[in-house]
Amino acid sequence: MLPIYSTVQRDLLEANHLSPEALMRSLNIIGGRQVDYADIYCQRTAYESWHLEEGMVKSGSFQIDQGVGVRAVSGDKTAFAYADSLNAEAVKRAAQAVRIIGAAGQSKSVGMPQVQHGKAVHAAVDPIAGLASAEKVALLHKVEALAKAADPRIVQVMAGLTCEYDMIYLARLDGKHAADIRPMVRLNVSVIAKQGERREQGSAGGGGRYSLAEFDEHKIRYFVDEAVKQALTNLESRPAPAGEMTVVLGSGWPGVLLHEAVGHGLEGDFNRKETSVFSGKIGERVAAKGVTVVDQGDIADKRGSLNIDDEGNPTGRTVLIEDGILVGYMQDETNARLMGSSVTGNGRRESYSAVPMPRMTNTFMENGSYAPEEIIASIDKGIYAVNFGGGQVDITSGKFVFSASEAWWVEGGKLQYPVKGATIIGNGPEVLKHVSMIGNDSRLDSGVGVCGKEGQSIPVGVGQPTLRIDAGLTVGGSEL
Repeated sequence: MLPIYSTVQRDLLEANHLSPEALMRSLNIIGGRQVDYADIYCQRTAYESWHLEEGMVKSGSFQIDQGVGVRAVSGDKTAFAYADSLNAEAVKRAAQAVRIIGAAGQSKSVGMPQVQHGKAVHAAVDPIAGLASAEKVALLHKVEALAKAADPRIVQVMAGLTCEYDMIYLARLDGKHAADIRPMVRLNVSVIAKQGERREQGSAGGGGRYSLAEFDEHKIRYFVDEAVKQALTNLESRPAPAGEMTVVLGSGWPGVLLHEAVGHGLEGDFNRKETSVFSGKIGERVAAKGVTVVDQGDIADKRGSLNIDDEGNPTGRTVLIEDGILVGYMQDETNARLMGSSVTGNGRRESYSAVPMPRMTNTFMENGSYAPEEIIASIDKGIYAVNFGGGQVDITSGKFVFSASEAWWVEGGKLQYPVKGATIIGNGPEVLKHVSMIGNDSRLDSGVGVCGKEGQSIPVGVGQPTLRIDAGLTVGGSEL
């Protein structure tokens, strides 16, 4: 197998009659004394999806998108142009369009490319080509068969499979060139259980940066069992109580609350503009002792991981909060330069048609010392939120609202019964200060996270251990 750089140069650049030298000539058009940074981002993405419902494949699609984005940055001002075609003329025209940010006639020569090689965080595989269409459909039928065989109350099964093969090449004004191949797969399972006149839904799934071969019997059965368990549990649920109370958050996906309520507030641009509740608080206590929050983009095969970020910088481990003290922010090239700090490999963009900005990769809270059972046993009365659905957060204030897709009423240290319609309401920074017990079971979600910011959606990972939060959370209930 060819190295990633050689493969991308052949299949992305040469296939479109481009070369590193041609990109350098276009960068020379942009270069000026007033330009602090500039880059050209070439991309080709192949995407395939299949959806099964009521025993039939209801939809299947395949598409290829390719293009180029050209950017120049001067101070905090950015000029950006993109084209949804990829050839020398499109690159040249985009470069001419952004040249206005530089001083005319003061060109800056770009030398020979310095190839940057990222870490091998995930394999350079093509998941679309790894399995025939008939085998992909058979996989979905297998999901349905397993779900319906799990319990006679399962009356409907929906399953979806998506595969993505993404290839990028980046050329920068400082002479650095980088390339990456980014696979992505995801399997989703949703079931409806019926008991009498009552119907409830359960869902599960996951994926990551690997081939479809990872969806073996064990992993498929795990996703199915999780979806079925959630639906059957919700059949027995009662109305959730309302009021301020002790809340235990489960491990894994409930880390989406941490991601939304705290993570976004630790991105460099919000702090440079002083619109985050964490602005100017480096070195201050912002959470309870024992709370350590990390963003790490180099965890093997995870959904939020990258060999390099979208500015060609290696990803890595960035500690944001350490033992309750704020120690850092996530940075891209522009915000790191303007804030006088180091780049952290968090420059991300949705595609060639979008401008990169500081974004999360895999964001999680590290382990504490308590067993999950010990945390639940410590609760006199409260809610145990096992899993979350959707939510909203205000970055400026830190206030959030999340809905629990699976939750239990806890009394006397024991799970009493599942509850339905529980919403968790609070303020992210305040909640961190009221964490009293941290579990030893920290894990990332199964690979379903999608993060939105300024209209751009990107894949991310979230995670945490089981947490006990003593104050600052209000549970909103609803009637069945």
